[in-house]
Amino acid sequence: MFAERFNSGQPAAVAGMYEAGAVFVAPDGSVADSPEGIARANAEFLGLGLPITVRPRHVYPAGDTALLVVDWEIEGTGPDGRPLHLRGTATDVARRGADGVWRYVIDRPVG
Repeated sequence: MFAERFNSGQPAAVAGMYEAGAVFVAPDGSVADSPEGIARANAEFLGLGLPITVRPRHVYPAGDTALLVVDWEIEGTGPDGRPLHLRGTATDVARRGADGVWRYVIDRPVG
């Protein structure tokens, strides 16, 4: 579901993947702990205008909480016209809401 929302290019669609109180841990270790901060953190990736491909490596559910280990890749021509290839392995924690939708509690795209 994350890839579908990310690939829509709509920041609001991506923001809907996070529950209230979620955190985003950036590659440099800084933590965004507000909806605005998480939106800024994702804006860098969304601003590339390139699709993301995700491949779940492990999903460890425990009731309505799950640990996700996901390989991801963004590839194409960057905004500067040069080839761009980013990839990483995310370690995330998600929780299933009362509506049945899984949302991030902790999003760590590289680590």
